[in-house]
Amino acid sequence: MNKIKIFIKGLSWRQIFLSALVLLCLLCWGGLTAFATVKKNELLDQNAAKRWAEGNDAAQVSCFFTESTEIDKDKIRSFEYELDKALLEASITAPNENARLWADAYSSSGTITLSSGKKSLADVAAVGIGGDFFLFHPVQLLKGSYFSGNDLMHDKVILDEDAAWQLFGSNDVVGMPLNIGGTPHYISGVIRREEGRFHEAAGLDKTLVYVSCETLEEFGKTEGINSYEVVMPNPVKNFAYNSVKEKMGIDENHMWVVENTSRFHLKGLLTVISEFGMRSMNARAIQYPYWENVARGWEDVFAVVLILQILFLLCPSVIVGSALILSWKRRQWTWKDAGHFLLECKDRAADRFHNEKSKWKYF
Repeated sequence: MNKIKIFIKGLSWRQIFLSALVLLCLLCWGGLTAFATVKKNELLDQNAAKRWAEGNDAAQVSCFFTESTEIDKDKIRSFEYELDKALLEASITAPNENARLWADAYSSSGTITLSSGKKSLADVAAVGIGGDFFLFHPVQLLKGSYFSGNDLMHDKVILDEDAAWQLFGSNDVVGMPLNIGGTPHYISGVIRREEGRFHEAAGLDKTLVYVSCETLEEFGKTEGINSYEVVMPNPVKNFAYNSVKEKMGIDENHMWVVENTSRFHLKGLLTVISEFGMRSMNARAIQYPYWENVARGWEDVFAVVLILQILFLLCPSVIVGSALILSWKRRQWTWKDAGHFLLECKDRAADRFHNEKSKWKYF
């Protein structure tokens, strides 16, 4: 402790200031890194690959289509067939008969009218789901359970709290019947909408319900399927991304493909920074679903965080680098002296080890 005090007293005010500045910059960098890591992990819609595979050999890829692009279940089935072929050609097989190599989901956005007895909700925002949608979007359940787009019957509905209270005066409504377009449906679960500035701006500031794609197409208003997602093996970098982009068979002018797994990594954020100004220009007529709008908002935030991280690392690097250069120019030793010093350290360590060993010789 005394040595530390003596060392500090021997420093000039300039050296103390620069040392404090280096420490402050490193603390800020650490704080920003922790903030970004926590927020990235909270974006569950972007982390399906982590939940699907324990290692880093899987990737989540999303496709968003223009309003003029006609996507139906037959098109998706055709893509799934091509995806299986691509995996087989790459010699990627499931570990056992019951294991799945990939999972996918698709969705559409629109509005729908719900009624229960004398109460009704007209033209509420709705997401039509297909496939394993809730694997990719594990919304917070308060009551009940998710349903699958692969279910034989397409009569399940998930309401948010607001819709449940408006229709039934309670959120304990699992199993209760609903009327949609004169056809009975049943409540599978009740969820709590995510909150926050980005979520509200993306459309989660009002009532939202989840129904099957078939229900939304038949009884609601929708432009059809506008997003597709898949989580699949990614043995080499960009394998999943390139496979989806190629096998989907849709022109790039009518589709936007995103690898969710790597979008917040260094390369992805540098791309966001390089597209500053042009990023807001959406030349494609794509209506992004709420989860993608939220992710794009956080991309901008993480890009700013990355710039700050670089600056907070650059400052101490310049200070330490300058100090080393000055120390080198003012050195009063040679490489030969450094060699002798290292040899002395080695001899001292060997002597210390030998002495410690001798203490226990007769025990």
